[in-house]
Amino acid sequence: MQPVILHSDLNSFYASVECALRPELRDKPVAVCGSIEARHGIILAKNPLAKCYGIKTGLAVWEARRLCPDLVTVEARHEIYLRYARRVRSIYTRFTPWVEPFGLDEAWLDVTGEDGKTIADRIRRTIYEECGITASIGVADNKIYAKLGSDYKKPDATTVFLGEAIPKVVYKLPVSDLLFCGNAATRRLHSYRIETIGDLARADPIFLHSILGKTGVTLGQYAKGVGLGPVRKFGDEESIKSIGHSTTLPRDITTDEDARAVIALLSDAVGTRLRSHQLCGRTVSLYLRYSDLSHFERQTTLPTPTNLSLEIRDAAFRLLSPMEVVVSRGLGLRSVGVRLSELVPENEEYQLTLTGQPYLREKRITLDRTMDDLRRRFGYLSLRRASMLRDPSLTGLDFSKDAASPPDPHLT
Repeated sequence: MQPVILHSDLNSFYASVECALRPELRDKPVAVCGSIEARHGIILAKNPLAKCYGIKTGLAVWEARRLCPDLVTVEARHEIYLRYARRVRSIYTRFTPWVEPFGLDEAWLDVTGEDGKTIADRIRRTIYEECGITASIGVADNKIYAKLGSDYKKPDATTVFLGEAIPKVVYKLPVSDLLFCGNAATRRLHSYRIETIGDLARADPIFLHSILGKTGVTLGQYAKGVGLGPVRKFGDEESIKSIGHSTTLPRDITTDEDARAVIALLSDAVGTRLRSHQLCGRTVSLYLRYSDLSHFERQTTLPTPTNLSLEIRDAAFRLLSPMEVVVSRGLGLRSVGVRLSELVPENEEYQLTLTGQPYLREKRITLDRTMDDLRRRFGYLSLRRASMLRDPSLTGLDFSKDAASPPDPHLT
């Protein structure tokens, strides 16, 4: 039986939620910002009317106001967006238990055995009637093409990419439309006259490997609609007991600066995975193995569960012994691991607990969500910590793979 896969994308999600809550904004250009007052605040989302003025995600607020003096700016309220995302997810599960979230505003659904377009149209109608927001849904026999379909026609549309639509439409789309094909990969492919998804699908995998490494081979498979695996069943994440990442370093580390840089990168990856599963964790563990293969693990329990990368990082930093003590014993640091356990479902009450500075925490939530969105579109390595760039041996470390509940929690 041919698979029937949907990809649902909530249109201008943050801005649409604000307009649903404040109907008087529906006919006005609206943008959701990380900070309205701060000059360095950026646009996180915009409605179609704001888009008509050339306002783009990532644009500085002051630049957006220059383009559209009548722009209505609203400060991000992530606890509300999370609540709406859950309402929409509950709608999906009425149609199928096979629902795999892809961030707050996107999800894949497996409705094999049903008419994909009919189900997609019913889902869109239900979302609008119950939540007041719209969705674009792609229908295909694989995740990649379903995602292309949801991007193809917006807002509030269903696009089917099956059969003749593949050579007639999909293969003519630019390679930059393909999931995880970022700017650098696009430029590289263009330099070899690979400009469309069809060009990429027809390219020799050996050649793609020669110009882009493993990424090239993966993108070639994506162009053919192959990859990302089956749709996971909603609720599978509840069986996850811990999420962690570890790495054996390309060289032994002997300075606090390098150790902290690696811990920051690992914490970033752990936070990313927690958010993708809509989970938070309370206990942070740091695992260290030295050049003589001795090792230890320390852990600390946080006041409230978190999935914020910087909070995970700061907790791990507190567990790190000064490297000068290690070096004085003639040792270096060979491998590092960061793990979160005592996992609970992500919950706005946890996220907004007024511990410390609530405004700072809201900024961190905004930062993490923005980074997640960019990485989903352009690939995990499209954003890197500046601290890693000074050392070429560390810049290639990639912790984008899921390491939930590893058999050995020390060696994820």
